[in-house]
Amino acid sequence: MIFVVRHGRTASNAAGLLLGRADPPLDEEGSRQADALGHALGKVDLVVSSPLARARQTAATIDGPIQVDERFIELDYGEWDQLPIGTLPSGSWERWQADLDFAPPGGESLASLGARVRDGLDELVEEGRASKVVVVTHVSPLKAAAAWALGVGDEIAWRMYVAPASVTCIDVSRSRPTLVSFNDTQHLA
Repeated sequence: MIFVVRHGRTASNAAGLLLGRADPPLDEEGSRQADALGHALGKVDLVVSSPLARARQTAATIDGPIQVDERFIELDYGEWDQLPIGTLPSGSWERWQADLDFAPPGGESLASLGARVRDGLDELVEEGRASKVVVVTHVSPLKAAAAWALGVGDEIAWRMYVAPASVTCIDVSRSRPTLVSFNDTQHLA
């Protein structure tokens, strides 16, 4: 089984900013969320984490050996990192949603992100068949993981919401991945 989780909240998340490769730590609420997440997951066989601090802080609350994998880092928003969506140039948000190959200035496209996340997940399938694997990542890679599990394209990313410290469960015991649950936050209650 592969559990794909989003890191706990940061001050940038709370402020509604685009948060890509900027590296703020968890805020107080994010630390509480990460602790609850770690408790809910229990002991696992492997934790794979994005290299960003907010993901590594969340991963540290989970009982299991941790490996860092660059493929699960957040989308590179380039010049748009840490900006409110409402301040983006006119028409750019719509263009981004319409074109998977569109990249913010100095950033990365959703198509590129989807390819690297799929590659990372493909490598975890065998281990996930025999053990409990947790991937600690971010909004955009988590959406790409859900698309991978469903066997659909990355364009569905714009139709998903991913809460901080949420859990998505993907069964990899069969011939193809199966999305078992998405965006589960009941452990945060």
